[in-house]
Amino acid sequence: TAQPGTPALDIERCDLESRINNTTHHTDQNGLDRLIVRRGLPFTITLHLRSGSQFEAGVSTFRLIVEIGPLPKEQSGTKSTFSLTDSALKTAWSVSTNSPPGNVVSLSVSSPPDVPIGLYSLTLDQGQKVKLGEFVLLFNPWCAKDAVYMEEERDRQEYVLSQAGLIYKGTTKRIKASPWTFGQFEPGMLDICLKLLDENPKYSSDADADCSGRRNPVYVTRVISAMVSINSNDDKGVLVGNWSGDYDDGVRPSHWTESVAILHQWADNCCQRVRYGQCWVFAAVACTVSRALGIPCRVVTNFGSAHDTNSNLLIEFLYDEDGNDISDDSVWNFHVWVDNWMARPDLDAGYDGWQASDPTPQEKSEGVFCCGPVPLKAIKEGELNLKYDAPFVFAEVNADVVEYVKLTNGRMVKMGGSSIDVGHFISTKAVGSDERHDITHLYKHPEGSLQEREVFERAKHHHELQQKGEEPGLKVKIKVSPDMDIGADFDVFAVTNNTEADKTCRVMFYARIVSYDGKPGANCGFIEDLTMEVPTGKEKRLPLRLEYVDYGNTITSDRLIQLVLIVIESSPREFHKAKRTIVLENPDIAIKLLGEPRVNQKLSAQISLQNPLPEPLQNCFFSVIGAGLTDGKILIQNVGTVGPKQEVKYTVEFTPTSTGSRTLTVDFDSDKLSNIKGYLNIEIKE
Repeated sequence: TAQPGTPALDIERCDLESRINNTTHHTDQNGLDRLIVRRGLPFTITLHLRSGSQFEAGVSTFRLIVEIGPLPKEQSGTKSTFSLTDSALKTAWSVSTNSPPGNVVSLSVSSPPDVPIGLYSLTLDQGQKVKLGEFVLLFNPWCAKDAVYMEEERDRQEYVLSQAGLIYKGTTKRIKASPWTFGQFEPGMLDICLKLLDENPKYSSDADADCSGRRNPVYVTRVISAMVSINSNDDKGVLVGNWSGDYDDGVRPSHWTESVAILHQWADNCCQRVRYGQCWVFAAVACTVSRALGIPCRVVTNFGSAHDTNSNLLIEFLYDEDGNDISDDSVWNFHVWVDNWMARPDLDAGYDGWQASDPTPQEKSEGVFCCGPVPLKAIKEGELNLKYDAPFVFAEVNADVVEYVKLTNGRMVKMGGSSIDVGHFISTKAVGSDERHDITHLYKHPEGSLQEREVFERAKHHHELQQKGEEPGLKVKIKVSPDMDIGADFDVFAVTNNTEADKTCRVMFYARIVSYDGKPGANCGFIEDLTMEVPTGKEKRLPLRLEYVDYGNTITSDRLIQLVLIVIESSPREFHKAKRTIVLENPDIAIKLLGEPRVNQKLSAQISLQNPLPEPLQNCFFSVIGAGLTDGKILIQNVGTVGPKQEVKYTVEFTPTSTGSRTLTVDFDSDKLSNIKGYLNIEIKE
């Protein structure tokens, strides 16, 4: 408040200096027309006084007030009032100036590195309050005192500033990279991400406590995890999960290639749920929101991912005598979640760094569908009592598998088991390149190693697989052809090898469509109840022909086929089983630039694809998007019908709006072939 006799400053206008501040605070990709800053780093504002009003250091006095949320309070840290000081303070809001006497006053405002993030109002108080404006405050990975601090600039560029990435899908034998546009700096995205925080149920029940909690990236990450997916019929989560195969009243999950359209649809329709998502869509949207708010984030894929329904760290597969799966537990071909980078002062020392968070709604945590964050170190070392949801994530990458046959008389016969089927090739995009970075070693010790088994014991797992007697002499496995393209016919082989004595066996070998989460679909090839003689010491091959006419109408956009081989020895009666999932190869989308890529100049790209099927494709569309390339819009082109084995070409025009490395992402969709993705990295010059 102004001292008695001290004339109040007569403010004509306040310049929040967003162009300079946003560039300094690494928020300029959000635009330069509003103030967006990061906590723990000073920002500058300029007061322009009317003629006759003058600022004089040591004489002119005032206070600044910053407030966040609808009911800000000093005691909860959602409001702060502070006066001019000689220099910036590190643990509290402060304001200082070096301006000489005059009618232009440059103020340096500093925030502590642990205050809530979000939309703030800024007010000047001289006895009479004048609102100077609003600003958004974000987490700051560039500030060593912030809980999300990352030391390496190249890591910050990848995990905070990069708007494009790769998500890995497929199987352990055939890992495929799929492009995704996160688009966290595209127009409107930051406001939508802040709106997502305001729509969470905790904000509705106690807005000030929720806003105060936003100082903590652990709290914010749990809110994001819960809000990305629908928790109940009356909540305002972003996406509805659907694994049924019926997507007529929404968008097929495999069609999405970017987060921007999903978040815009949610926000523009009064927070009505967007149909539909699956694990990689949930994870990608969570990554967009995390990066937008300043929390470093990466998308992670786990191949052979267990869903342990009864929390015993054991995946129990149960089959009937015909080989039908009647289990509750499941192992997904792949599952996708996110890692967020942050300190964990709520835990003992040593658990800072990457934290796993799974936004796919599977099991409840503290009453809502969310999972994490849990330190990767806790997962690796089997410390399952640490927050949050360590047992579930541990099982996803470490559960043992045991298989039983339920006979018609009700008796259970163990058919096999493994301690190495779960948690392979845990993958994320490498920093600064399009290479796959394998991070399995951060989640678990090497399979079968002494450390890995010790960790399992530490996790209080008492379901060791009992190996009774000697290993059986009969070995069964499945081999596949090298070229398995969608639309082609090809052979797969059951192989048996006997090292003891001649065997008479009953063989069932079948192929069926399967979704990425392990749910079986229609059969597309089978050899049933074949009696086969296996001579001593010989390998016997049994071919199974898979033809497009059998699998073409039922295969999903995941393009996965599960092969199951069951061999039953006649005497003594013993069961053997092999299982393998194959992924059929997509055609490639070719993208060729036509011209020199320069900012604010039109650029063309030629896109082409060859139909690999022996039948025509109807209702064919190309969808093109790129952050900083297509102005936040999806460019859609209907190319009609493409005949069997024919090539389709399409030329797209767009105008890059920012310099640097950008990624153009293309999706092809049709009635019989979908989930075809391609991308091209483009360096945009001045």
